[in-house]
Amino acid sequence: MTEDNHEETKDPDPPREKVSFAFDRMTVARFRETFPNARWSDSLQAWTVPGKTARKRIDRWLASEADRRAPYEEERGRDAYQFEPILSPYLQVYDRGFRIKTPFSRTVVDELRQIAFARWDGDDKVWEVPYASYDDLQQRWEAIEEAAKRAEPEERRKRAEARKGTEEEAKTKRRMSKRGKKRLPVPSDDLPPLARPVATVAFGIVVITEITGELVDPEEVAEYHPDADDEYVWAGWRAATLEELVHTWPARAEPRGYERVRGWWQPTLEELRVARSSAKSRERRRTNRDADGTSP
Repeated sequence: MTEDNHEETKDPDPPREKVSFAFDRMTVARFRETFPNARWSDSLQAWTVPGKTARKRIDRWLASEADRRAPYEEERGRDAYQFEPILSPYLQVYDRGFRIKTPFSRTVVDELRQIAFARWDGDDKVWEVPYASYDDLQQRWEAIEEAAKRAEPEERRKRAEARKGTEEEAKTKRRMSKRGKKRLPVPSDDLPPLARPVATVAFGIVVITEITGELVDPEEVAEYHPDADDEYVWAGWRAATLEELVHTWPARAEPRGYERVRGWWQPTLEELRVARSSAKSRERRRTNRDADGTSP
């Protein structure tokens, strides 16, 4: 076995979840005691914790830390809210702090994850933020609310109406037509792996099924990758299954500039989360259709 093949068959890094909180020496000490394998990431400006159950363990730790916060910090957050409240249909007050419920938006999720001790309540489908983190919440609220408004179905419909007849709509239709053909342009000298989920600029996470070798017209390449100047060929693809997505290790870092120009890269954890959710929905709809078709 060659050294290159040996590198390709090595097990990738385990999935990691990130968490950030206000620096405090004692808090960090408790965190390191609970998560001895955690590592600090300068690029993410957050701690990363390995393991498939890392998110649940982090959420439990965040909840316990929120309980430990000194009473005066919670009182200070309550006073700050009373003095300068956030008035929004997306925010509700409850006994321990705030609940935030919005249409799905990646921006909202990213902003809330930067707030100390914010946690996702999967049962009620809301984010919870303690009173003690009100200053953080207030600083990020403008971005959160703006993203939530843009994610409302009516706002999405208005944007779709505004795009009618524009070059943007025509471009979207061309891409949808190409999606139906399930073809992706890839650089001839840097091909993606076959039969393994990869993230793409145009179609999200897909599995490459074949490299046809057919050259792509430069104008079509420019539509997908305006900064590319390499020779591209067509690759066939299919949607990744839920099982494939579950068993795909995430990339350790966000894709670099070259990877985006190239058009494919190893998926990040956030990309995998979105793709897994979509795959679950597809499988649920397929199961329901099959059940309806076989019912008496």
